[in-house]
Amino acid sequence: MQIGSKIKELRVLKGLTQEELADRAELSKGFISQLERDLASPSIATLVDILQCLGTDLKTFFDDTQDDRVVFKKEDYFEKTDTELHNKIEWIIPNAQKNIMEPIRLTLEPGGSTYPDNPHEGEEFGYVLSGAISIIVGNKRYKAKKGEAFYFEPKYKHYIESKSGAVIIWVSSPPSF
Repeated sequence: MQIGSKIKELRVLKGLTQEELADRAELSKGFISQLERDLASPSIATLVDILQCLGTDLKTFFDDTQDDRVVFKKEDYFEKTDTELHNKIEWIIPNAQKNIMEPIRLTLEPGGSTYPDNPHEGEEFGYVLSGAISIIVGNKRYKAKKGEAFYFEPKYKHYIESKSGAVIIWVSSPPSF
């Protein structure tokens, strides 16, 4: 079975570039490109990692029946730690890249931030579970603390930072993480 085209199909359905998938799976863009053209074969462990990033698993990948899961547990989450920006992102709905919105759990260490995101169509919503954050949208800075929510249309460059550390639920529509 040639799996490359099926991986590419899933990646495109999730709206991910080869570079984004490679980053999430901690692989090189070149390897993803070779894999999608069936010029390389992944180990089982690497295939499991790639499929997890694409919101699926081996059983589902090789089975053509529809998965109707509604509830996801901690062990279903996909997690990425960024040591440079001092944050951790958990995709709390593993297959959310195919949906209209993509909720994540974002943990910012003290002094942590997110990469600035360029203006795009859609909506950004968040809820602060603990700590305090600054939401920077264009040239404006907004503050939110535990128990507060935020919402904005991402018409300007935007990012989130925290001086003291925070945990938030962040929903982006369309998915942009």
